[in-house]
Amino acid sequence: MTARPAAASTAASVLAVDLGKTSCRVRLTQGGRMLGEATAHGAPGLAEADGAQLSFRAIAEAVGRLEQPLPTGTAVGIGAAGSEAAPAAARRLIELVRERFDGPVAIINDALAAHAGAFEGAPGTMLIAGTGAVVFAVDGSGAVAQVDGWGPWLGDEGSGQWLGRHGLVAALRAHDGRGPRTALLADATALTGALASLPHWVSESGTPARQLGTFAPAVIDRAAEGDAVAVEILERAAAHLADTCAAAGLPTVCVAGGLASHPFFAARVRAALDAHGLRETAPKGDPLAGAALIALERSLPYEERITRG
Repeated sequence: MTARPAAASTAASVLAVDLGKTSCRVRLTQGGRMLGEATAHGAPGLAEADGAQLSFRAIAEAVGRLEQPLPTGTAVGIGAAGSEAAPAAARRLIELVRERFDGPVAIINDALAAHAGAFEGAPGTMLIAGTGAVVFAVDGSGAVAQVDGWGPWLGDEGSGQWLGRHGLVAALRAHDGRGPRTALLADATALTGALASLPHWVSESGTPARQLGTFAPAVIDRAAEGDAVAVEILERAAAHLADTCAAAGLPTVCVAGGLASHPFFAARVRAALDAHGLRETAPKGDPLAGAALIALERSLPYEERITRG
């Protein structure tokens, strides 16, 4: 087994950044003591148009909400979606952050930041189930494997957008008489007031996957109430996520992401993991802890996937 990395200097000040599409969270620590946290609006992602500039604005806004300025030379660790898909944008974001805050910067993709926080750099499987779904597994030799995370149209099976999309499809099938009755039909109708408007509703925001994901809570709630159609969708989603974890080949799984915050769904995922002989474990830290770790630690097994500047 790979030993847990030695702790970095406790005297250093670190700004950890969890840069998501919905929100940007920052945490400032120094000498192992937390100085403050703040949250601002998120950014579309580094791989999107103007991704670096929009990401920097989100970080700067969040930092501006801290109650104290950053100490000189503060190291910055950022977990951000798209950092590997758009390496040029990641490097540009580093330039922008260094120009403003004058300290070393490290960027890793948001999923590996969550893994680093959950396992403190040690081996294990990290399932992140939110709007999308992806598994990152780090084995005892330090090898990193990604399973799924192929996006809403090619993968992300069992994710929030998957749940929402299948819930809406089930509602429309019930409306047409092509499928069984379900309370999801009323929920789908309530989104726009008329089912004929649903296709436009999905696309009008410009982010259809995220839009579809907003219907996932309705599917989970209806399943918890015993709606047979919603229960079947939920069980399929949990099975997909467990299959993804099993493909990683490691026995210990940490589950994170927005879907994990729903107790009913989390219980179904846990049961599906048990069916594969996998054990769920609680995270030791959050994505911000992972971002702080990559800011100072250079012997992590996925160092080659960190962009530094």
